[in-house]
Amino acid sequence: MARLRELGIKPGALPPGVANCITDVEGVRVGHVTLTGGGINTGVTAIIPQPGNLFETKLTAAVEVINGFGKSAGLVQLAELGTLETPILLTNTFGVGTCSNALIRRAIAQSPDIGRGTSTVNPVVCECNDGVLSDIQAMAVSEADALQAIEQAGTEVVEGSVGAGTGMVAFGFKAGIGTASRRIDLETGQHVLGVLVLANFGRAGDLVLPDGRRPEPQRAGEAEKGSVIVILATDLPLDQRQLARVCRRAGAGLARLGAFYGNGSGDIVVGFTTRNRVSHRPEVDVTALERLADTRIDVAFQAACEATEEAVLNALCQATAVEGRDGAARPLLSDWMRSLPTE
Repeated sequence: MARLRELGIKPGALPPGVANCITDVEGVRVGHVTLTGGGINTGVTAIIPQPGNLFETKLTAAVEVINGFGKSAGLVQLAELGTLETPILLTNTFGVGTCSNALIRRAIAQSPDIGRGTSTVNPVVCECNDGVLSDIQAMAVSEADALQAIEQAGTEVVEGSVGAGTGMVAFGFKAGIGTASRRIDLETGQHVLGVLVLANFGRAGDLVLPDGRRPEPQRAGEAEKGSVIVILATDLPLDQRQLARVCRRAGAGLARLGAFYGNGSGDIVVGFTTRNRVSHRPEVDVTALERLADTRIDVAFQAACEATEEAVLNALCQATAVEGRDGAARPLLSDWMRSLPTE
């Protein structure tokens, strides 16, 4: 399968990062565990924001809930405190508790005083419902799967029907995991903003490609009842307020595709910056903070919009067919694009 740019479509105006992936942000890694067979098409995708013990040295983070029809874990505390202290796991709706337990056990192994000599840990897990193409009641995801996804994370990001994206559908087509990035030049140097999406949203027939074409899937007119999780990473010096504003602009990228955030759609953005780290055990009362001037933040807004749009389209273009529960299936956008006449 080809990525969007390999098909001749280059959305947006900002240049992509070296690999056009979320891992263009230094230190970020992604891993998957994919579970298939017997009507099951599900899995876990892990985003490792930075190496080391994240509980002891947290990242500045923010969350934007575009539409809250979701069952994620950890978002309330993340929004309140503005810090991320575990890897981020993506999975199906009924796998959230299992993945949370895995993150808690992993954090305790790294910092044994969690919950006893110091505070508890806040695991961050986000989900989409893959019940159209997978037997979600099987509750197939295990803690071992979650830990394996973390352990095998690397800088190369596999897209499409993999990990948490194995059973996902968007705009009536088979979808899944997608990623993209944008370079941002400031007077202090070059920065990167990267996005990874778990795409499972959009009403069939509503998709609009960057060149204006509107693919027509087999089930046009079905109700919008999916979800999308956007993970946004950057090395820009942002505070939590600014990062939340950047996360909000990911919604513009979703809207460009034709999404309107339906009643039953959980549309959530979790963002973090690798700058402005926060110590769990500070040695001083006051710490320094770097922040981008608000008058220069528009380029970050644009990057979030463009990278989100392209990440979703990469998920659609890279998806491969799966046979779902009771023979359920969804068509591939790549098949539709290959069927078009060439000039």
